[in-house]
Amino acid sequence: MSGSGLFELAEEEERRKKRAPWGVIALVLLTGLALIRNGSGEFDVGPPQPASAVAPDGRTTVGTLGSAPAPLAFSAADRVRIPAIQVDAPVMPVGLDTDGWVSAPPPGNANLAGWFTGAVSPGENGTAVVVGHVDNQQGPAVFYGLGALKKGNRVDILRKDGKTAVFEIYGIEVFSKANFPGDRVYSSKGTPELRVITCGGGFSKQNGYDGNVVVFARLVAVN
Repeated sequence: MSGSGLFELAEEEERRKKRAPWGVIALVLLTGLALIRNGSGEFDVGPPQPASAVAPDGRTTVGTLGSAPAPLAFSAADRVRIPAIQVDAPVMPVGLDTDGWVSAPPPGNANLAGWFTGAVSPGENGTAVVVGHVDNQQGPAVFYGLGALKKGNRVDILRKDGKTAVFEIYGIEVFSKANFPGDRVYSSKGTPELRVITCGGGFSKQNGYDGNVVVFARLVAVN
């Protein structure tokens, strides 16, 4: 193996060691801290909220796009596309900030999402996480329409290695930040999965949004 190949393996091993355990992330949310801090909620019409009919059904079967592909190797996320709600946005890496919050992309850039580097990359075996703002002081932001998605809609994650991981949605729910089910949202299903998360639920000027909209999706194709 070449020296560069050994370096890449060492870098990948170090990256895996730095992954935050899901219990830590769940604890952050269970204490009621907002995943996305800067939603303003101050528009005439609030963001759409998921209906109960789109709650995850617990099935593990692959959806309409065919048989399950093999998990991919690590590659950073580059872009997210959700055709059903006209999302086409660049993705930046985000981690935990100094206060233990899951960092969000800069709120001033409305069309920007974040891939949480403490989890797997989209398409790897495990649960990848992409976050983004629902709004900012200027208006709706990248994931404003997330709650309008339906089962069967797809989320495409373009990766730095040139591959596109295609995920099919099998559920969307709103969870209270005070009772966020971290294990249910983040735990690995033993297959490549994706969670897309933004703020949602009720809003107050004092506390901001009181919940998070969570999209559940599984890998169904690689392009």
